[in-house]
Formats: sequence, structure tokens, C-alpha cells
Amino acid sequence: MDLPQLLLVGLVLLLGVLGVLVPGVPGTWLVWAGLLWWALHERSAPAWTLLVAATALLLVVQVVKWLLPPRRLHGVAVTPRMAVYAGTGAVLGFVLVPVLGAVPGFVGGIYLCERLRLGTRGEAWASTRAVMRAAGTSVLVELFACLVVLGAWVGVVAAG
Repeated sequence: MDLPQLLLVGLVLLLGVLGVLVPGVPGTWLVWAGLLWWALHERSAPAWTLLVAATALLLVVQVVKWLLPPRRLHGVAVTPRMAVYAGTGAVLGFVLVPVLGAVPGFVGGIYLCERLRLGTRGEAWASTRAVMRAAGTSVLVELFACLVVLGAWVGVVAAG
């Protein structure tokens, strides 16, 4: 696969990861479609192995999301700004502390947003807990899985 096409696949994967944070955007399916596109053009054992593993992981995530309590956004101040902070925190955490850093980064991003909005530490933690109970857990599960797939793809492309 030539470099421009590889960059387009990377862009689709990145848009999918960002799409997880935007309600109504099928971020997980964009990540999977980008990986499928790459595997169909790459036609190597690592590409197909990654596609099969990512498909299994993303299907498990859909089941886990279904089993989690439904999102209850009434009375919780979830804003686009908070999604940006949470997403940025998750990506930074994923890069700084490989893979596992996404979880504290996500929660830390929500906390930072709430701390700036509310001012006090106690109110910010209470709001962060409310957001995580209302919608944050399902978004975090989906975002974490997409980041793992993106990281694995980068690793396979860099190794190949």
C-alpha cells in the first residue's frame, strides 16, 4: 500500500476514534471499516490477523455496551467541551502510559473540564462521578477499544 493511501486509512481510523466521542457518529464502525480497507489492500498474515482480532474485540465491546446501564444524560452537564477534554486526556494518556493510560486520561479530562467550570475540587469530583455513571463508562469502553485497535494498526504498519 502506498503512502497516500496509508495516510487515508490512518485518517479514517482517527476519525473513527474521534467519532466515538460524538453522539450519532458510528466511530467503532469507522475504525473497523478503515482496518478492513487496509487489510484488503495489504493482504498479509499480520493484516488479516489484526482484522480478525479487531473484529472480535469490537464485537465484544458492542455486547459490553449493551450490558452496561443505559445512558442517562438528564440532569448531567455533558457538553462538547467536556468531550474534547475527555478525548484529549484519553489520547494523551494512551500515548504517555501505553494502553492503560487512556482510562485515567479520560477521567482526568472530565475532571479538568469540571474543575474549570465549577471551581472547587469537591464539586468537580462529584460532577465527574455523575458523568461517568451517566454516560462516561460506555463511551470509555468504546473509546478504549478503538484506541487499542488504532495502536495495534500503527504497530503493524511500523513493523512491516
